[in-house]
Amino acid sequence: MFPEYRGLISELKTSDHHFQKLFDKHNDLDEKINRLEQHPAEFSQELHTMKQEKLALKDELFKILQKHDK
Repeated sequence: MFPEYRGLISELKTSDHHFQKLFDKHNDLDEKINRLEQHPAEFSQELHTMKQEKLALKDELFKILQKHDK
């Protein structure tokens, strides 16, 4: 995720607790989604909701990265 911000992500994960929490939550959701996608017929509404939440987290993380990249 965001390879162009790899260094900044590493820095923010250690210096910004809010960023770290969002980043960890995004990764947790990503793992859960990947597991659920193994059985797409099951949990379809749950999967959809998780994907929406993951996208919202990614958007928020990107905004933080852009703010700190100036």
